Amino acid sequence: MLETPRTMKEAAMPGGRLTQQERQQIALGLADGLAYAEIARRLDRPTSTITREVMRNGGPTAYRADLAHRATERRAHRRRQIVPRDPNTPPQPHGRDAEAVREYEETFTTLLMQQGLPKMMARALTCLFVTDAGSLTASELVERLQVSPASVSKAIAFLESQGLIRRERDERRRERYLVDDGVWYQSMVAAARANAQLAQTARQGVGVLGPGTPAAARLENIARFMDFVGESIARAAEQAREILYAKPETTAGGTADASSDAGSTSA
Repeated sequence: MLETPRTMKEAAMPGGRLTQQERQQIALGLADGLAYAEIARRLDRPTSTITREVMRNGGPTAYRADLAHRATERRAHRRRQIVPRDPNTPPQPHGRDAEAVREYEETFTTLLMQQGLPKMMARALTCLFVTDAGSLTASELVERLQVSPASVSKAIAFLESQGLIRRERDERRRERYLVDDGVWYQSMVAAARANAQLAQTARQGVGVLGPGTPAAARLENIARFMDFVGESIARAAEQAREILYAKPETTAGGTADASSDAGSTSA
């Protein structure tokens, strides 16, 4: 069991790096099924600190205190060895903390990896998400990620096949890779199509294996489940696009009026 909140707060170092003891308490809290917010409260730490710590070190099911501590020490050692930034390098836009941005990108990348994306694809997608323009060229991705052009090309091809990004040419005829609001809709539609294809293939097996057999019954259940899930995803994606991304209509007086959209959605 976890220590009492009083004892844990005494061991904490608010504002400083997590200690090995704190990481052990995090591991115990995860084993007890506590939420990140509760673990953070007991350690007197921000919830974001606990979330970032867990997600960058294997996630809630694979977090190990000793491994996380060693990984943090290695990252700190690498940062100390990095050549100081060129003073002529422009600062982060909007006054952002470069280190905080870097840590956030690492956290987001880890989350995407836990949801099934390969590491390189997750890094490229995160890079696009946190770019104000929402678009980058292949050479810009190579420079930001410090990887080979071949790695970026492979990542882009995969992300595009999943409907997570799209490409267009800019005024200089360069290909740019983009993420925008419509990308999530396209991704959900692609997921619905994949579920529909799985349902169709499963239902074909019913005829092959013989109706009424245990194997055929199992495949029919798979098909019915995937039909339901695919239709639900497609319907939810359409509703989300209409509600969240609908452009307000302009009235005769030139003012925006979203009431007609809201009324049609609720009808």
